[in-house]
Amino acid sequence: MRIDLSDRVAVVTGATGDLGRVMVRTLAECGADVAIHYHKNQAKGEELKAEIEAMGRRACPVQADVTDEASVRGMERQVTESLGHADIIVNNAVIQYAWKRALDQATEDYESQFRACVLHNLFMVKAFTPAMVEKGWGRVIGINTECSLQCWPNQSAYVSGKHGMNGLLRSLAAELGPSGITVNQVAPGWMLSDRDRTQDEPSQEVEEQTAKYSGMLPLRHRGQDQDIANAVAFLASDLARFITGVFLPVHGGGAVVPVWLQ
Repeated sequence: MRIDLSDRVAVVTGATGDLGRVMVRTLAECGADVAIHYHKNQAKGEELKAEIEAMGRRACPVQADVTDEASVRGMERQVTESLGHADIIVNNAVIQYAWKRALDQATEDYESQFRACVLHNLFMVKAFTPAMVEKGWGRVIGINTECSLQCWPNQSAYVSGKHGMNGLLRSLAAELGPSGITVNQVAPGWMLSDRDRTQDEPSQEVEEQTAKYSGMLPLRHRGQDQDIANAVAFLASDLARFITGVFLPVHGGGAVVPVWLQ
């Protein structure tokens, strides 16, 4: 048994980011052709394209603002022209901002997270799933976060957006299921990525944070970016054909132990 995405076309938003680039490589390794979305990092998009083509798969970098519906529609047209209609969309792009207490957080940060989490997913589904409905097969995978389960201090704007995303995608799972389309979410924890591996030596602060975070997890260590990509590839495949509406935490069991016991 193996994950086989041969003859599938996947679109990954935020594909040039720490988690996104590993998703792109993993989907291609499973046989998919991949559209590599970027917002600003065109150089990384072209680099990933070369990597995917070296695997014998097709790839196209595509620029878009995922919080703008017209931009997402334009991306869909470009992907279709280059690779064909998408079978799999992975909504991974995020907007970064400085986390503060709710009383100190700017209203604009809540608005940006709503656009990045809710409208991003809505625009992608509106643009890409009509072709999936016609085929009677499709995969929508949203990248959520363990923060949705934690709701810790200073996370309110991010968590608000991600909870809205969860509500949207759960409703979409019910709406799109009769058309053969599954809609699921993967919720990463604080994962190790290229950013960590390229550091000569982590700062004392990061080491302390890692030790504290790992100590709260039943598995007692941070996961890898590849762990997220593996979950995405599984949900994109026929192995997950009877799984929909799922919120899948990939974070070492962090939600198992209540915060007050950690």
